Amino acid sequence: MAKNLINRYVWLIEIINRAESITFEEINRKWLESDWSEKKDLPLRTFHHHRKAIADIFGIDIECDKHNGNVYYIENKDDLKNGALSTSLLNTFAVNNLLNESQNLKSRILFENIPSGQRFLSPILEAMRDNCCIEITYQTFDSDMPFLVVLEPYCLKIFKKRWYVVGKNRYTKELRKYALDRIQKIQTVAKPFTLPKTFDAEEHFQNSFGIMVDPNIQPCEIIVKVSEKRRKYLQTLPLHHSQQEIESHPTYSIFSFYIAPTPDFKQELLSYSDEIEVLSPIPFRNEMAQTAGKVKNIYNKK
Repeated sequence: MAKNLINRYVWLIEIINRAESITFEEINRKWLESDWSEKKDLPLRTFHHHRKAIADIFGIDIECDKHNGNVYYIENKDDLKNGALSTSLLNTFAVNNLLNESQNLKSRILFENIPSGQRFLSPILEAMRDNCCIEITYQTFDSDMPFLVVLEPYCLKIFKKRWYVVGKNRYTKELRKYALDRIQKIQTVAKPFTLPKTFDAEEHFQNSFGIMVDPNIQPCEIIVKVSEKRRKYLQTLPLHHSQQEIESHPTYSIFSFYIAPTPDFKQELLSYSDEIEVLSPIPFRNEMAQTAGKVKNIYNKK
């Protein structure tokens, strides 16, 4: 039910965003044409509830222009474009909506499976909105038994096809991350919290490649040499917002990053095999060489 509500919110955002301005009557007509309606009108009261929920969850304000025929529009469209979390959430659920509206094309549209426990997104979003703690039953990949965590949910992040919730663990008093696909059960608990004014989700991951933030691994400038073929991929899809192409040659390019050399960034570079070479810093280059040597030894075994 919660997932269906999120899908409805996204459907409503998409309809108003595409139209730029639209009356409630026109919204209801499109609603009746969609699979969500079950051929029943959208009650005006429900529509206004959806508007409030959309503002609370996505930070998107749907306003009414009473001077131009009572048309509805998105007041803060720039926030819709620039908000990374909102955009990611919208894209995730908009795909589901598009598929529901295009049943005859389902076999011709192929997507990667995201085993990320999307059913937990709604309760986490609601807890974030209401500044309430959540209690999760969680089991890591290297543990035999699940355990309970009481968490102050600060933010959500998607990385490598997995959703993560990041927040303060009430037991350890530390910021921790939890993958939604490893959550077995979740419930909201009557323990309010105050989001620290010093916490900024984007800033928290500013120098990270993915989901790993380790205070013991400080960001630094990393210089890599990239093959002619691979550089086109990096030019069109940068690995990190700090990425810069500082040299270009006929057969290779030199890129720089200001980033923490965490294991997930190291793993990403290794995935490009011999098409990316770390030039500096030397300790990180040596670490990459050692890992590459271990891989080579595996394949040299008889």
